Amino acid sequence: MAPSPTPPSPQEVVVAPRAIESFDDYYRRDYRSLVGLAFVITGDHGTAEDLVQDALTTAHRNWSKVSHYDKPEAWVRRVLVNRSTSRFRRLASEAKATLKLRQEPEKIVEPSDPNLEVWNAVRSLPKRQSQVIALHYWDDQSLAQIADILECGTETVKTHLKRGRQALAEALGENYLKDNDEGADQ
Repeated sequence: MAPSPTPPSPQEVVVAPRAIESFDDYYRRDYRSLVGLAFVITGDHGTAEDLVQDALTTAHRNWSKVSHYDKPEAWVRRVLVNRSTSRFRRLASEAKATLKLRQEPEKIVEPSDPNLEVWNAVRSLPKRQSQVIALHYWDDQSLAQIADILECGTETVKTHLKRGRQALAEALGENYLKDNDEGADQ
């Protein structure tokens, strides 16, 4: 019987480089998902498209660097979430100024859609819980992917997801939350 071959030394191991995706290919692959994510975070199609275009413009400008990241799509989602947070802060400041002037902001009528009630409830959650739920349920991101996007630990993501679910159960009632992914807590 012949002796078994020896494993290669670390100097002999060659790792094939990851194929670098062009920005155009990335854009075609991820645009719709990004717009959907932005919509469930903001509740407005126009704002969602503006946020996505802003995030994609930033990505395009930096694509020579971003395309070499292990997960460029996580970087773009992080930019999107950051821009959304900045937008909410700006809107909150504007709302305070409006209240000081004792003017009521215009009421916007939303189309009737059974999911709008759910996403409106999601948007009323604390910002991190809202972002985690949107990334998990709308964008179908795993807990590890969400942790990468939000630059936090998986345990933190689990905590936000659990608290967000509990708050939604209280706000919407148990019948709305038919949680088919019991493994999401693990």
